[in-house]
Amino acid sequence: MAAQNVTPTRSELINVKRKIALSKSGYNLLKKKRDGLMYEVFAILPKVKSIRSDLVKRYQAAQESIQVAAAVEGAITVRSVAMTVTHPPQVQLKEHNIMGVKVPKISASSVRHPLSQRGYGLVGTSPAIDEAVGSYEALVEQLILAAELETAIKRLLDEVEKTKRRVNALEFKVLPELDEVKKFISLRLEEMEREGLFSMKRIKAKSKAKAASA
Repeated sequence: MAAQNVTPTRSELINVKRKIALSKSGYNLLKKKRDGLMYEVFAILPKVKSIRSDLVKRYQAAQESIQVAAAVEGAITVRSVAMTVTHPPQVQLKEHNIMGVKVPKISASSVRHPLSQRGYGLVGTSPAIDEAVGSYEALVEQLILAAELETAIKRLLDEVEKTKRRVNALEFKVLPELDEVKKFISLRLEEMEREGLFSMKRIKAKSKAKAASA
């Protein structure tokens, strides 16, 4: 608006300077936030990679154990054992704050059970069944932990991207445009002052000429 005004005022210049100061302050804060978020991402990333690797291993172990159990006991027995689960895992979901980003905190109970609480009879089943059940309990436990960290890092990366866009907008669009407006108003005010001084000199010169002729 100020850049299109033919006769800008000092108050407009002061207002633009104030906007520049606020924008620079916001820019610095956003850069710190972006850097802090990236620090948190890099802190979590090794854990995520480790859990992903371990998750693959646990899944493979669970698949192998269930195949062994099916070979030893038969597929029907394995399905029957699976139907006896009476205490499914209880998942509690909470949130905590990391640099203004809400990330999940997942806890679970009743994931692993002792042999006596698994719901199927120990008599008449082989250790292969126990091994398969234990493998899948370990897999579920790891899945819950993976879900927590994967969701956390996704939310942090989303916030990093949003913050980067805001930083870039301030650095490459808002601040340059405000600087241009400030330069325009400053130059126009200087020009108006020079014109005013020139007019005053002309008026004084005319007044002196009139006084001399009088």
